[in-house]
Amino acid sequence: MKIDHEMRFAGIKLKNKTSNRDGQSSIDCGNLWQKFESDKVAFQIMNKRSNDVYAVYFNYDGDYMDPFDYFIGCMIPSDAVIADHLSEIRIPPAHYQKFMAQGKMPESIGKKWTEIWQSDIERAYTFDFESYGSRSHDWENAEVGIFISIKD
Repeated sequence: MKIDHEMRFAGIKLKNKTSNRDGQSSIDCGNLWQKFESDKVAFQIMNKRSNDVYAVYFNYDGDYMDPFDYFIGCMIPSDAVIADHLSEIRIPPAHYQKFMAQGKMPESIGKKWTEIWQSDIERAYTFDFESYGSRSHDWENAEVGIFISIKD
């Protein structure tokens, strides 16, 4: 699928890159999620397009085993003003392959990512993201969209 418009997000990001080596990203990303929830970051983002939350993987140093940046936030309009203590990222138009993680969280997300890593998809390693909408709230039986940037 092609997303033909820029997407802008406000939220928080890891201070340093993380990696999938030795389970480091599970620890780092889990800690960022805890901060996002405990600090009620979603409530600090004004003019959100919706209450959906996005987790974004970007600035890859190579493939999925190499360091990358990680961000959690909400989509905002291109002209929205954001608070100084929040970060922002912009995702340019690109082609994506969509996957659905379904079941108990966070196990189903990890399982789906493992399937993606083991697949033969020609990944672009630009911006990949997870979309947590209303169907993700029941962590015993959640649905989360995973969008993988692919080469044109």
